Amino acid sequence: MTKRVAILISGGGSNMVSLVESMTGDHPARACLVMANSENAGGLAKASALGMDTDFVDHRPFKGDRAAFEEVLHDRILQAQPDIVCLAGFMRVLTEGFVSKWQGRMLNIHPSLLPKYRGLHTHARALEAGDAYHGCTVHEVTPELDDGPILGQARVPVLEDDTPEVLAARVLEQEHKLYPAVLRRFAEGDRTPVKIGF
Repeated sequence: MTKRVAILISGGGSNMVSLVESMTGDHPARACLVMANSENAGGLAKASALGMDTDFVDHRPFKGDRAAFEEVLHDRILQAQPDIVCLAGFMRVLTEGFVSKWQGRMLNIHPSLLPKYRGLHTHARALEAGDAYHGCTVHEVTPELDDGPILGQARVPVLEDDTPEVLAARVLEQEHKLYPAVLRRFAEGDRTPVKIGF
């Protein structure tokens, strides 16, 4: 049975595009919805161009009431009947109430080699720490921020003249390889971590 995948975005959606484009042929999953938290998310137009159903729930009217925002978000996602939810640059911190509804079925990609550098500004933090390697992680989403079982990591060397922007671009290239590889394995019921560049 082909798995249905909903993808949540906030911005340009480059990881979303790599996921949607990977789900063809004998892939065990197909994207069924691209959802954003703003109608201005650039990724919505890209998703439409790929023939995807799109939707958005603007988080701003819910200021101070995350639970109310998540209730609407959850209802909209449910309408697409996904088996898996992929967070792909979705920049809203989700509450335990929302996460628990999708526990074991929701993935996230984070631009660091977790457990290092949870949260924001990961590339700058890796440079400040003098790390020899940096990268990205796909993990199952749990109520703790950027926590949960690690399903894959891709590693890149940190170069002497790297800036946060240059390093971010190198990591993003690997994100576009790692996330589709992990999703395919996850959709097949295999939680063995994918390793790239190790």
